[in-house]
Order: sequence, then structure tokens, then C-alpha cells
Amino acid sequence: MRRAVIAGTGLYAPGRAIPNAEFNERYGMDVDAFLVQNRNIRFRHFMAPEQATSDLVVPAARQALAEAGIGAEALDLIIVSTDTPDYLSPSTASVVQYKLGARNAGTFDVNTACAGFVTALDMAGKYIAADESYRHILVVGAYGMSKFLDWDDYKLATLFADGAGAVVVKAGEEGGPGLLASKLYADGSFHDYMGLYAGGTWKPTSAETLAKGDHRLRFVKKFPPETNPSHWPRLIRAVLAKIGKQPTDVDHFFFTQINVFSIHETLEILGVPREKSHNVMDRFAYTGSACIPMALADAADQHRLRRGDLVVLMGSGGGLAMAALALEWGYDS
Repeated sequence: MRRAVIAGTGLYAPGRAIPNAEFNERYGMDVDAFLVQNRNIRFRHFMAPEQATSDLVVPAARQALAEAGIGAEALDLIIVSTDTPDYLSPSTASVVQYKLGARNAGTFDVNTACAGFVTALDMAGKYIAADESYRHILVVGAYGMSKFLDWDDYKLATLFADGAGAVVVKAGEEGGPGLLASKLYADGSFHDYMGLYAGGTWKPTSAETLAKGDHRLRFVKKFPPETNPSHWPRLIRAVLAKIGKQPTDVDHFFFTQINVFSIHETLEILGVPREKSHNVMDRFAYTGSACIPMALADAADQHRLRRGDLVVLMGSGGGLAMAALALEWGYDS
């Protein structure tokens, strides 16, 4: 079967870079020291009041299209991964299709919270492998969580940020570089731990829910601290076993950018150096489903990715949902 290979990447962070120091002033405490030492966060970006998630996607998508050397009309499908859509319905992918002028592309959204981009990329790979009519697919991770933050809660307001990352995948040759293997995992017993719980059928938006702030991001229960470091190594090993590889064979890791200590602990368990993980939370804070494609685009911009490199993506998010994917990089960035 044909393999789907990444042909171009792009990222977009709206507005100016906001340093931790501005939160020190706002909250009257040393937020900066905690964020630097415990989260590796120094800056973040927030969208303007008039912007929507699709407005973050479009510039990232255009950058990915330019790098892939194609126009929007060449796209056969657009998949947008987000849990902060423009609307509950219709899909944000349809808005992106219109704004890009991708008149030949089908569209749909994916919502597996912050594991969404890796899940969507896996889906794109399977479309290309299964159906020869799909030649170019735009896969996007986008996050506009600033619109749903409680700004009185400094622990959340200083951690989350906005942004978008995009890749164009194209049909490659059988046996050539491209997506190699994947593994999805979920534990629905955690569905009520964290999320945006108003606006759907369980709790429709009303004057009461707005007054209570139920439409804001809520951490209802605390995830066990070992959640990511226990599942990430297991899923990575499972994906690599499918292609006969070991963690030490991997050239680059891209993790959900929520906790640098979880990343370090996972790499230690896998027996690989920290330098193999490309992290961007220092500049962009936590951008949910956008953080892994933003990190990919940033690594490509820095010319760190070479044709033939073995790359592992490891995403996780609320739900609880996780997705791991291994791929062989297809070009010298």
C-alpha cells in the first residue's frame, strides 16, 4: 500500500509573545519562577477578541502548503483537530476550506482533545493507504483555549495558550518514507476529570450555565501524576514493536507539551537522552492539539529533520485519550 508522507509543515502563534512577568504583575505573585522551573514555560500567545480558531489555522496551513509546493486547490481532504472549534456545528474544517479556497477538498473535524492531531494524522495516513483518489491531505491541530479560560484562576490562565500547527501529507511510494505504525488508547473513566462541559447536550448553554462559568475550562478532578509517564513509554514501545525498532533507534520524539518533567521521565524510562525530544513550550506554553504539529514545524524550520529520520509522535489529552505514531521523515528540512 501507498504510504502517507509529510511534505510540508507550518505553524502560527497569534499576537505578541507574552512573558511570564506580565502575570507576576497581574496576580501579585512570582508566577514566572514556578512556570520556568516546573513547566519550562516562558512565553505564550493569545488570539485577538475578533479571531476564531479557523483564523489560527489558515496561516499555518498556507505555510505548510507553500513548503509542500502545492496550492489549496490540490487538497483532497482537510482534517482539523480541535476541541475549541469556531462553532459546535458546522465543522471548523469547513470554515478553513472556504478561507483557503480549497474547493476540491472534503472536510471534517476530529476531537480527541490534545491527542487529536496525532489521531488525525493517523486517519490521513489510512485514507491515503486505502483510496488512491486521496493524494494530498491537510492535517491541522488548532487551539483557541484563551476564549474559555477563567482569568481569575492563575494556575490555568498562565498555562494555556493559542496556536495552530499544520502538515500536508501526500501519497508516497510503497516501502518509501512516511507513516509506519500507530497505536490509540483511551480510558473513558477519566471523561469527567477535565474539559469544557457546557454547550453540548449534557449541559446546554443557558443564562444559568454562563452565570456559573460552566462554559469555562474546568479541572474537576486531579489526574494521577503517573498517568503520562506510565502510558507514554508503553504506547511508544508498542508502536515501535510493530516496525521492529527500539526506542534507541528513534531520532526525534515529539510529545504533548504539557509537562517537561513527564517528558524527561518518559525518555529516562525509554533509555534515550533528553535531547531527542524537541520542545516548544518555553515559547508557546501549552497549545493542546496544536502543540505537536507546532513542534514539528519548529524543528523543520530549524533544519533538524533529515530524510530517513525515525520520528515518534506521542499525544495525550482529556477523555482520557492518547495516540502514538511512528514515521520515517521524507525530506531534508
